[in-house]
Amino acid sequence: MSDRASEIQAIFNNIAPVYDNLNDWLSLGQHRVWKLMTVKWSQAKTGDTCIDLCCGSGDLSQILARQVGNTGQVFGVDFSAGLLAIAKQRSQNHYPPLAITWVEADVLDLPFPDNHFDCATMGYGLRNVTDIPQCLRSLYRVLKPGATAAILDFHRPYNPLMQNLQQWYLKNIVVTAAEQFGLTEEYAYISPSLDKFPQGQQQVNLAQQAGFAIATHYQIAGGIMGVLQITK
Repeated sequence: MSDRASEIQAIFNNIAPVYDNLNDWLSLGQHRVWKLMTVKWSQAKTGDTCIDLCCGSGDLSQILARQVGNTGQVFGVDFSAGLLAIAKQRSQNHYPPLAITWVEADVLDLPFPDNHFDCATMGYGLRNVTDIPQCLRSLYRVLKPGATAAILDFHRPYNPLMQNLQQWYLKNIVVTAAEQFGLTEEYAYISPSLDKFPQGQQQVNLAQQAGFAIATHYQIAGGIMGVLQITK
């Protein structure tokens, strides 16, 4: 694992205990709506075998599992042991049980066969991988022909006013809130990560270069968020 990957892994292990509560508070609960939209765009259906990349504490995996039902199967993959431990604990409290298998792995080198999954989701993970093209190639490999993936993440808005609002919010609300938990550095990384993150059309181009036949990027929340929908 590269030094940058190890650094990112450490960040998410550190924030694991407060990750869910902070996300709820900072997004006013809206992240749950965006994740529901992402599952819808993934075209997951009853009985599907699906993968949720960079699953974190498992929110998106659980929504996906409810969508595919007890005849389906979801694999939640993350390289943060801290977040996976929380995901496992939370899913054990769910009744009836959800068909989720938690896997500690690197999304750049997925430990699954070729052409294995009916659909995929990814929430707030693509921006943090060390090699976006390789992540998309890895995802392409494990999806079945015709399968669709939906990738949700923060973005820099095109609108200058929204850009300024986002910058103000990240600096004065997000980092200040994280400071209360001693996690200033861990949450301060968000803004520089957005500066490096490919914009909508750039993501479409990268997906096409990875082999995806169809790629569309949808702006949501005034361009502060976006979902990349890609089909093999």
